[in-house]
Amino acid sequence: MGSELFDIILLGLLAGFIAFRLYSVLGRRTGHERTREEQLRMPDGAETNPKPAPSKDNVVALPERPAQSGTSSSGVTPLARALMDIKLADRSFDGERFLSGARAAYETIVTSFARGERDTLHPLLSEDVFETFDRAIKSREARNVRVDFTFLKLKGSRISGADMKGRTAEVTVTFESEVMMAGYDPSGALVEGDATTPHNVTDIWTFARDTGSRDPNWALVATASG
Repeated sequence: MGSELFDIILLGLLAGFIAFRLYSVLGRRTGHERTREEQLRMPDGAETNPKPAPSKDNVVALPERPAQSGTSSSGVTPLARALMDIKLADRSFDGERFLSGARAAYETIVTSFARGERDTLHPLLSEDVFETFDRAIKSREARNVRVDFTFLKLKGSRISGADMKGRTAEVTVTFESEVMMAGYDPSGALVEGDATTPHNVTDIWTFARDTGSRDPNWALVATASG
């Protein structure tokens, strides 16, 4: 991810631009579908097959990807080896820069989802993930629920998985955050969440990029609750 373009994107966010594209962190890509098994941890749950909206707000859930651990006989962990494979396929890849951009992307995505900002979300997500987010937003809109959401802080983040599938690189990041969220019906009554208590959230998100493409951006292709 080029630092100059990343700085430009940060400035764009501060100026209120909704066209948020992170150089070598996020982008548009389809494929790598996963089944959804868990509810959303952001406002209004959604699953792969449309069902009545759940009563609790959660993050869009696809299968959880376990962290890679252990070491090989050479003393190299599977995660370190996978990251090296990605580096060999994409010389511009840098784990620390990737993680820095992923942190910014995480806050942007969860906040935009809570606000129903589809135009901001679409360039950052794979088509499957966007459809799941969109379905949850529509469910919330159909019930006329207003969501108040505040991203308080990111408490921690780490790369917890990586893989090369053909020429497609996948990197999984575990995020720990603190948010405030509450949903209100048209009369102003609290129907979801908590308006006074901070909520601790652990999310496991997987980003992917075609290393053979000239497009340097990554897309969010799967999420799971920790």
